[in-house]
Amino acid sequence: MATSKKAAAPARPAAELRVYLTLTDLQPQFSSWMSSPLGARGYVAMQGTHSLLVEIAPGLSIQRVIDLALKAEPSLEPGILAVERQFGVLELHSNDRAALERAGQVILNWMQAKAEDQLRPQLLYSDILEDVTDQHAVLMNRTRQASMVLPGQNLLLMEVAPALFGAHMANEAEKVAPDVTLVECSMIGASGRMYLSGSVESLAKAKAHVEQLLAKIPGRG
Repeated sequence: MATSKKAAAPARPAAELRVYLTLTDLQPQFSSWMSSPLGARGYVAMQGTHSLLVEIAPGLSIQRVIDLALKAEPSLEPGILAVERQFGVLELHSNDRAALERAGQVILNWMQAKAEDQLRPQLLYSDILEDVTDQHAVLMNRTRQASMVLPGQNLLLMEVAPALFGAHMANEAEKVAPDVTLVECSMIGASGRMYLSGSVESLAKAKAHVEQLLAKIPGRG
């Protein structure tokens, strides 16, 4: 009598873990930005849910990563799947943090990696502009779809590499300074960027908090 054969585990190509990050308790503005109808967006991430972010190279291998994660934990919702020039980016979210952790472990097992094998975030730029001029505000708002920086407002600018840590900056800044306005957040590409407007005091608080958090994230240099 023929015996059934267990499916072989998918082969692991040479893949580099660039970012492995869990965001807890997605904040109102950041979750709304994640759900905006822009490129690479999938299922809507709601306020208060948790999110797993993964960036790897080569980019196309992210397709194997999402395949493994969703087969292991079908209840998870993919919010972002992007294959860009060099890297692949995946965002999964759920109210069940344990399910995210299980899916993440499946990904790490396939890559034969640990979370701390990711790249350590490098803060490339951090500055607060006070009393933005009207001409400057017009230029920055050319591509805005929602929140804008207005003349006379103050603006926090931060840039980080790898890019996916831009999401971490935005969500954590809103936690510590919920009165600020998230003007822009980019998290795919060569670097991640965050623009926040608000009072100088709140922006300084957000800046210091994010800088401290980034400095504590383990990873390789």
